[in-house]
Amino acid sequence: MNPAQRALWYIESHLAEPVTLDEIAAIGGVSRFHMVRAFAAATGLPVMRYVRARRLTEAARLLAKGAPDILSLALEADYGSHEAFTRAFRDHFGETPEAVRAATCINHLKLQEPILMDSTMLDNLAPPRFETTKAFLVAGPAERISCDNGAIIPSLWQRFHQEVADIPARIGNVAYGVCCNGDDAGNFDYIAGVEVADFSDLPRRFGRIRIPEQRYAVFTHTEHVASIRRTVNTIWNQWLPASGLKAADAPNFERYDERFDPATGNGGFEIWVPVKE
Repeated sequence: MNPAQRALWYIESHLAEPVTLDEIAAIGGVSRFHMVRAFAAATGLPVMRYVRARRLTEAARLLAKGAPDILSLALEADYGSHEAFTRAFRDHFGETPEAVRAATCINHLKLQEPILMDSTMLDNLAPPRFETTKAFLVAGPAERISCDNGAIIPSLWQRFHQEVADIPARIGNVAYGVCCNGDDAGNFDYIAGVEVADFSDLPRRFGRIRIPEQRYAVFTHTEHVASIRRTVNTIWNQWLPASGLKAADAPNFERYDERFDPATGNGGFEIWVPVKE
């Protein structure tokens, strides 16, 4: 099984027990950094949000059946108090636990059912080449991305093409889609940018990142850009665990040169994944 599959098995088999990201990563045989990215690439959800959603879903089922003790449900769902559980429940479902119990129905709730992994990974991922980059600077339009709003990345590239002429000290014509500043919840900053000589005159509306000197596994994505998720999923959940290499906690990025056509999404590009020496 790949890391995401192992994580799903562990979560579902330990749903009534306290579970941490470190424990899930250990079961998957990878680092926290790797697990956050592998799970999101495979499922479209941050790993710990999935854990919470599954627990709240099972609690909602019990409430609809008339569970009398909400505090017991809260503790089983790994919440320390009735109040904390009620707040999380209301934030997730838009209703209080008491309202769901009174309604005796959950058909109107957005439940998180167990995810069954399918074979959405590539069968023919070409082996990468390895390169060590020198440090360089990237600047451009940026947004904070979560699994809920990942669909805004294409519109971020539209902004890039409208505003790239306003980025000072530009170097070359290669564009970069940089994923950086990730957290354990699966959120990260995405910068659609170009290499620049410095940030001194960069307008404040643009994001900026220094890519450190780092070794990368470089994959060529030859299909339409819309299929990037399958390639990323295959890299993090199949190739990297089998390679014997460890992911480095550093920015990863897409590199778009003159072969890529932003109007059609064709032409191919590269995916650079940081690995430890």
